[in-house]
This record gives sequence, structure tokens and C-alpha cells, in this order.
Amino acid sequence: MGSGRWSTDVYDAADRLRRSTGTSAFAYSDSGARAVHDALNPMNVTTRESCDSDEHPQSVAIAVLFDVTGSMRNVPRILQSKLPGLLGLLLRKGYVTDPHIMFGAIGDATCDNVPLQVGQFESDNRMDDDLGRIVLEGGGGGQQTESYELAMYFMARHTSIDCFNVRGRRGYLFIIGDEMCYPRVKRAEVAAVIGDDIGEDIPTKAIVAELKRRYDIYYILPSAASNAGDQGILDHWRDLLGQNVIELDDLDAVCETIALTVGLGEEAIGLADGLDDLADMGSGAGDSVGKALARIGAVSRGAVVHGPRIGGSTAVDDVDRLDKAVAGPDGNDGVIRL
Repeated sequence: MGSGRWSTDVYDAADRLRRSTGTSAFAYSDSGARAVHDALNPMNVTTRESCDSDEHPQSVAIAVLFDVTGSMRNVPRILQSKLPGLLGLLLRKGYVTDPHIMFGAIGDATCDNVPLQVGQFESDNRMDDDLGRIVLEGGGGGQQTESYELAMYFMARHTSIDCFNVRGRRGYLFIIGDEMCYPRVKRAEVAAVIGDDIGEDIPTKAIVAELKRRYDIYYILPSAASNAGDQGILDHWRDLLGQNVIELDDLDAVCETIALTVGLGEEAIGLADGLDDLADMGSGAGDSVGKALARIGAVSRGAVVHGPRIGGSTAVDDVDRLDKAVAGPDGNDGVIRL
């Protein structure tokens, strides 16, 4: 998948129509649906594909999977409302020329009706359609684990991305949640939800290692989540992903965080330039995004190692302005600065 172009005009027209008719952007879920939509059903899916084409010769796969249990079930509503800003940053600011974006949702395979929902990689307004088909179940098992490992299994074994296959560049996978993985990908759950017979359980660390070959994986823990700041959960994900664990103090800044992380990974911007882009687009998320990305080492990936974009800043300016963006009131908030 991944044909067509995103249109903010089409998005706005659909939004106006929904408002005029009192229809929810998540009408499928809000109507009481408790079964996975056919378009998002992972059962017996061979692959979700992000393919190069004449229209999109430099495709970049960007997958965003979010926990929809408990306090996290509002995340897709925020993503849907901010889609134009996400695409605006990626496209109009030149971070990526041909983004292919997939949305999906994660629940708990031990107890939820809909433990996994996975859309297509899309480059046009069909990504908005996929978001609107997600069931916001809001369940979960009442413990600090959800089936993230099942979602990562699907991404490792059932996606094909040309940014890696053709050009050897990893795609991006963002997992937004507030709990831990189960320790193993369970054979019975894979069979029941995805339809594969894997023979035996797979340790979660093994499936993460497999997935890392083709994706840069980021885990985002928003402060509004039930388990925000939980050290055990943060340590769990850091053990799996290293520095790619993002603590975000404003859930409304999630789209901007994703866009700037991709821009940095593609070496299209430095972090300070990205913060300027947020301001240019009228976003107030700069402080939250600056703090979050500085703490995962985004400075060394982007801001101080590249020269300025046209009309941009120098590396010295980047460091100075980034320090101001992430410093606490006393200038000593534990962030390591260059």
C-alpha cells in the first residue's frame, strides 16, 4: 500500500461533514463495536507493505501503535485531531518526501476482545480512515502488562518495507503506552489473533532483536498515563530499547514528537531547527518535545552534527538554543548538555 497523497482539504471537508451531522471520527467504536474491523484485522494477513512507486520513489515506513487500554484509550483521538500537523511537518518541512504511515492499536490478549488492530501503510487520507476504524476498548487486565510483544511479532514477521528492502534504511516504529510487555510471545495467542503456528513461545527480547533489524523502535510514555513515571516500566523498556524511551510531559505533543524524531533520524533537521518549525506552524509543543528528545540523546543524532539548513541556524546556535529549551527553572534538571 502507500499510493496517493495526503490532502488537508480532504481531511477538513470530512471533519466539517462529521461536525454538521454529529458523527464521531471514531463512529465504529463509538457505535458500540466490540470486534476488530475487517480492515484492521491481523488474522491471516500475509504482509502490510510500504512499497516504492513512481509516485513515491523514496518511501519511508512509519508505524504508530498505541495502547488503547485504560487511560491510554484517548491517544487515538488526539492523533486523529492532529494528523494535519503531523503530515505538515513531515511533508511541508521536508523531513520525509514519501512517508507511508500505519496506525494500529494494542490491547491485552489474555482478556480483551480486540487485542491487536493493524492498519495499512498509507500515504493519503486513508490513514485517517484507519484511525476511525479502531475499537477503543479501554480494557486491559488490571496489571502492568499488555500485549506489546504480540504487536511487535506482527511487525517483525508480517510487514515488508522498501526503505529497508531497497535502500537498507530502517523504518520507524513508535509504541505509545504505559505498561510492560509480557516476557514471551505466546504460541497460543499468535495462533488465535494472527493465525500463525510458531511452534513454541518466543522470548520477547528475541522478537525485539529481530524487529530492530528493520525498524528503529521508540516507546513513548506520556505523563497523563496511569503509570507515568513508573521506574519499573521505564527500566523494562530501556532494557529492550536502550535510549529510545521517550518520557513526554504533554500527551497533546505526541504528533510533534513523532515528526521531529523522524526528521532527526532522517538527518533532515537538527533539534533546534525542528523546534523552530513547531513555532512556525503555531504549535505550543516545543518545550515538551525539546525536553523529551534531548533526554534520549537526540542532540548527538541531529542538532550539533549537521550544518544549517538553508535559512537555518549554525551548530553553535543549536546547542545554545536547545539548552534554553530543555533547561529547568534552575538550569540543572539532569539533562546532559554538550
